[in-house]
Amino acid sequence: MRLPFSDMYNRPDERNLLDHTGQGLIGKPLDRPEGPLKVSGAATYSAEWKLPNCAEGVLALASIPQGTVRAIHAEPVLAMPGVIAVIADKAMVRRSTQGTAGKAPAQDVTTVEYFGQPVAVVVAETFEQARDAALALRVDYDPAEKPVPLDPESPQAEVETPSDSKPIEGGDLDAAMREAAFAIDVSYDTPGHASAAMEPHVTIAEWQDDRLILRGSYQMLSYNVKEIADCLSIKPDKVRIIAPYVGGGFGSKLGITHEAVAAAVAAREIGRPVRVVMTRQQVFQTVMRRSETRQRVRLAADAGGRIVGLGHEALVSNLPQEDFAEPVTQATEFLYGGDNRLLKVEVARISRLTAGSVRAPGEAVGMQVLEAAMDELAEAIGMDPIELRKRNLPATVPVEGTPYSSRMLVEALEAGAKAFGWDRRQPTPCQTREGDWWIGHGVASAARVNMMVPAEARVTLNPDGSALVETDQTDIGTGSYAILGQIAGEMLGLPIERVKVELGDTRLPAGAGSGGSFGAISTGSAVMRACEAIRETLAKKLGCEAEELQLKDGVASGGGKQQPIAGLVQEKPLAETGSIKPGKTAKDFSQASYGAFFAEVAVHAFTGETRVRRMTGAFGFGRVLNAKTARSQCLGGMVWGIGSALTEELAFDLRDGHLVNHDLAEYHVPVHADVPAIEVILLEERDAAASPLQAKGVGELGICGAAGAIANAIHNACGVRVRSFPLTLDKLIDQLPDPFAPATAKVA
Repeated sequence: MRLPFSDMYNRPDERNLLDHTGQGLIGKPLDRPEGPLKVSGAATYSAEWKLPNCAEGVLALASIPQGTVRAIHAEPVLAMPGVIAVIADKAMVRRSTQGTAGKAPAQDVTTVEYFGQPVAVVVAETFEQARDAALALRVDYDPAEKPVPLDPESPQAEVETPSDSKPIEGGDLDAAMREAAFAIDVSYDTPGHASAAMEPHVTIAEWQDDRLILRGSYQMLSYNVKEIADCLSIKPDKVRIIAPYVGGGFGSKLGITHEAVAAAVAAREIGRPVRVVMTRQQVFQTVMRRSETRQRVRLAADAGGRIVGLGHEALVSNLPQEDFAEPVTQATEFLYGGDNRLLKVEVARISRLTAGSVRAPGEAVGMQVLEAAMDELAEAIGMDPIELRKRNLPATVPVEGTPYSSRMLVEALEAGAKAFGWDRRQPTPCQTREGDWWIGHGVASAARVNMMVPAEARVTLNPDGSALVETDQTDIGTGSYAILGQIAGEMLGLPIERVKVELGDTRLPAGAGSGGSFGAISTGSAVMRACEAIRETLAKKLGCEAEELQLKDGVASGGGKQQPIAGLVQEKPLAETGSIKPGKTAKDFSQASYGAFFAEVAVHAFTGETRVRRMTGAFGFGRVLNAKTARSQCLGGMVWGIGSALTEELAFDLRDGHLVNHDLAEYHVPVHADVPAIEVILLEERDAAASPLQAKGVGELGICGAAGAIANAIHNACGVRVRSFPLTLDKLIDQLPDPFAPATAKVA
């Protein structure tokens, strides 16, 4: 389905300017302009700012899971070399802020909610002095009177339906399961995950009279300003945040975290700038985790393989009184048909660090389980897994009846299958062997909701024919500098070298921030709006209608006239601020990006060791703004999928709740040896309901379902169906078939 431009943007118009400009920048695989600065070490990351007289702070962490701080023995620590202060202010936060919160999380660190929670910050002249003092700091605690369990599976864990996640019900699922020609009722579990961004969390806080300046690593500055201001009981206009370069976030830096408030409080108390850099272990222990999940999937199909019933229920966890609950069923709502359905998420209240947004919350773990269950249904029916998926795409969203804005899932499945060579797959497990390795192939759909959020950007066209784009939008390695420059260059008819982009400073107009895959389309649409206003001014100056104006290579033409753009601007720059916000189509249409994953794995016949040998991903997400950065995002998501399938798992000690694998030595993200040749196919489309750019989000799409394709490939290889992620060799080895004879499928 292709839709005209909608009144989501209060500007009904079937004509999209980007299809009629001639500079040729949109979609091109242009390099990131800040790339040379980053690889040469010239880009200043948050910890690298050199402020005179800057003290160093290190967080001291709780050694109990729950309770109250009775006493902090600061005197011995204050006598240590270089130590300036030990601070446990009630303004300091004990939880991370959820993305887009715009307000303070739970404060007062004297109440301990989980093992490893910050309870104080120790400030010294050097990092080493502060670190040693923080480790030496002795804290006395009173245990909690009514502790909550450490394990979400504990019978004592309070389980409730989150306020913003009401069940979706339709028809009679139980009856559909009883009467179905084919039925699948399976339970899977997924572990907790860490964001594991390369750059640790860091803040340098500096007070200038009553104004606070933070140099830090954050994803969403317009919200972060409000959050830090609320924590400190000051007005947001008294806060400035500077974050031009962010070394990855993946959800962990969406909201203000402990080190930011600690640095601000400490700087105010000692009257000097204070830098607080979390260690890798502290980031893992305190910032944000993806919740573990237990998921039940029920699929009922008729004799023709059409789904008539679909159930997807999940148990997740979080701290008491924490609103966020991993939205596991987010894609299940709209992906496949089945009028008889039940979708439900429940949250267990436990004592572990805050659960929140980590790498495509919801779909990342929900899709991998749904897609594994779809493979089980295809096997039960005896149908090709691709055909099963294609046969069950509904005309409108089940129960709701909402139409789709666009959906490239069939095209992705077909393009991916052709490139991957799916027709050579053996449908029966244990049919292909290379030496000691069973070889198998798997497929899974990809889907990720599309979102737009309010955003602003200022574009200035200078008399010398150059342009400047300004917004507090961040670039966390996703390509914001490149994409926003391409949009402005395309709209204003300028070579990319003539466009400068400044990001990551709250003195600039408030962009969308980097998160939820909405940064490029939201802030990019604001840039487009600003450029449209400049084009209208240029058309008037040239003496032609705006529709006639052509801008290319620094020259304006229209109405039979031609003139250099610089000549039209003359002495005074043309500056316009564009803005965008969601409107009707956000509710009128189901908006999502789609794709398909294909994986080939090798499973060692004797040990169960699994290697992903190759992967193909085909994706449709509206207009491609930059083919290089988009491919990079999809490729990175597929690497995340490998981690979710095979290696990544948070491990908590249930005796006291401490995180056992709290660094990159023990928390196993995929490394080069784990990542095979990955092929990414970008499917060009237009979705006018999604954004003025006709583009949709891509940043998180590449993980949503990828682990399911790998799980399905493992089953195809060796006949073992593992329903507990990650699929490590210990879950396979005792279920492997006789390596010298084919075997029927087994369930681990």
